[in-house]
Amino acid sequence: MLVDSHAHLDSPAFASDLDDVLSRAREAGVGRIVTIGTSLESSRRAQALAESHPEITFSPGIHPHEADNPGPVDELRALAAHPRAVAVGETGLDFVKNHSSVANQKALFVKHLEIANEADKPVSIHCREAHGEMIAILQAHAPLRGVIHCFSGSWEEAQIYLSLDFYLSIAGPVTYPNSQKLRDVVRLIPLDRLLVETDCPFLPPQKFRGKRNEPAYVRYAAAEIANLHGVTLDELAAATSANGEKLFGL
Repeated sequence: MLVDSHAHLDSPAFASDLDDVLSRAREAGVGRIVTIGTSLESSRRAQALAESHPEITFSPGIHPHEADNPGPVDELRALAAHPRAVAVGETGLDFVKNHSSVANQKALFVKHLEIANEADKPVSIHCREAHGEMIAILQAHAPLRGVIHCFSGSWEEAQIYLSLDFYLSIAGPVTYPNSQKLRDVVRLIPLDRLLVETDCPFLPPQKFRGKRNEPAYVRYAAAEIANLHGVTLDELAAATSANGEKLFGL
């Protein structure tokens, strides 16, 4: 079994064929999917999906892109307390697109950490070109637990996240021809600290570049990681599924 630890099944990209998407995921051996909220509205849609599909759980959050106008953030508390909620986020820092101010991103991120602690849930973290600031905030609020989704940092940064009791999740870019630096880092991450994800409908693996990503395609990232670690796909699936079950209480 594989766990897709970060998907966006509430996306309009899946509005017309979600049942077929889930069927293909099951056929590909994907037994659990964590669908991730990126706004209050998105989080409510994710909750509804988790309530109606046994293989789906959800994580409510407000993406850093929305930090300048996040809405009533305290409403996340009720969402995080839902029995099908297994984490809090997507939250974090994005200094690439800078859709929101740095100050507002940091304040919203800290709010998510507080809500996650209150709910005793891990955090699902987005970090782009902000690892220094991210690490400083996590160190200041330790102890925490969670996952850095679609990890793309250095080995030095990976070691700090690991020391803070975080998992590192790897997505489709590990299969891209220009991602050798990422593959070099992934090879060093211990199997008991790895998760796999699609971030669908975004970031399809190399075989499907230019097309919609979906949970069934998590196998391609998993196969590349297995190759990097010199283990079989079944061994990699068993390890990452156990990690997902431990982190999210699946």
